[in-house]
Amino acid sequence: MSRNKQELSPESQAELLKTLKARFEKNMNRHKGIEWGKVQAKLEANPEKLWSLDEMEITEGEPDVIGYDADTDEYIFCDCSAETPKGRRNICYDPKSLDDRKTYKPADSAVGMAEAMGIDLLTEEQYRDLQKLGVFDAKTSSWIQTPADIRKLGGALFADYRYGKVFVYHNGASSYYSSRAFRGLLRV
Repeated sequence: MSRNKQELSPESQAELLKTLKARFEKNMNRHKGIEWGKVQAKLEANPEKLWSLDEMEITEGEPDVIGYDADTDEYIFCDCSAETPKGRRNICYDPKSLDDRKTYKPADSAVGMAEAMGIDLLTEEQYRDLQKLGVFDAKTSSWIQTPADIRKLGGALFADYRYGKVFVYHNGASSYYSSRAFRGLLRV
């Protein structure tokens, strides 16, 4: 899935910035009070972050700015596709759960893919905050960060949006479904 070299050509950078700017301008409700020029300057100063955003884009996550952390001076990007990203579906939770499967192994794991892409899985709190910006995962679900005590027992958490509410559930970490992937978060 991920390309080996973690940098984009100048042409690819320009194309990605154009895509991100168009999405930013189309969805101003997600980032009130944030100026694109400042975001773009941060991105241009951090080409490795552009590479991660491109990975999010390639897997159909539709990354967009969802906030700004004044304490760290970072813009927060998140996958904002209506449904969980298509290019990341059919994956189990983490590398251990992938290794534990003896038959019918999925191609990858959410934690493994996120790490390779240079992004983080959303926490439950981040997932709930994202749902305040729109409706996400009304037909699909997304793996979210799982507390160590739950993971130690073989489980993992996922979330979705149904009946006007966010639901958080558990499943075996080695399970995988065609309608479940993960949403990533990136700080720039």
